[in-house]
Amino acid sequence: MTKEVKRPHVVILGAGASLAAFPNGERNGRRLPVIKNFVAIVGLANLLANHGISPPYDDFEGIYSDIATKPGQGDLQTEIERIINDYFSELALPDEPTIYDHLILSLRRKDVIATFNWDPFLWQAAARNYHFGGAPCLLFLHGNVAISYCPKCKLVLAKRQYCNKCGGGLKASPLLYPVKEKNYQTDDAIAGHWRTLRRALGKAWAVTFFGYGAPKTDVEAVRLLKEGWGNVNDRNLEETEIIDIRDEDDLVTTWSPFIHTHHYQIQSNFYDSLLAKHPRRSCEALWARLMECQFLNDSMFPRNASFGELYAWLKPKLDEESG
Repeated sequence: MTKEVKRPHVVILGAGASLAAFPNGERNGRRLPVIKNFVAIVGLANLLANHGISPPYDDFEGIYSDIATKPGQGDLQTEIERIINDYFSELALPDEPTIYDHLILSLRRKDVIATFNWDPFLWQAAARNYHFGGAPCLLFLHGNVAISYCPKCKLVLAKRQYCNKCGGGLKASPLLYPVKEKNYQTDDAIAGHWRTLRRALGKAWAVTFFGYGAPKTDVEAVRLLKEGWGNVNDRNLEETEIIDIRDEDDLVTTWSPFIHTHHYQIQSNFYDSLLAKHPRRSCEALWARLMECQFLNDSMFPRNASFGELYAWLKPKLDEESG
């Protein structure tokens, strides 16, 4: 292994990551929504129409925000949240390896994945691969349908009733919905995840934004991300990577507070990213290129491999890490 870089690679996921992983639907054929088709896919159109809210429904963030701030809409808001929670709770990974499995396996325990997504894919992928390579630190910035946590032990656990450490009752993770002014301090667990992310961003050698578009209702989220990254002029060595299908000029404008001059790269496909080209060695590959003017050979994931084949291919890298 080249010089080991102990600073973390921080990956931030948005809805585009899940859509890229499952463009035709997940294990049971359920589609992954984005804002423009959210109402149709999740099944909210009839409910909204019955409450006098007419189409178009292509701005769920605006629709929900209006409902949440309008007096007398509490029952409608509760029903919307129930339907959303039920829809996302039933999503499941297929049996074969996916982008989410490759993402988990591409990183090490020192690294961080923070997701804005409610879907359970990140947790499910980490759970089924943990026995092999462990997992990076997982952070759920808007809550998640797959998790609960113990207020006493400060542990995030798979969704169930009781803590396996103290035996106390667990609190289900709340979902943060798209109101214009989110409060990330209301829930202790979510506030803790944000604190951890801000610390990780301050130490990060690389940050990857995967399918996260920084929507207008995430003003507070982007502010907290900027605080964690710090002054871009002080990040003249670190690298910013963006995995997104949007226009490059648009992406550079969106993420300019995280980009120092030419220290960025944009990919439209996960498998062209640092994570996929240098799994478990993304920071080392960056160090070699930026600090030693050396370009390490790509070590691409065998994309169509079974779990057994994937683990066999990765084992020499794990042996290096523990050697």
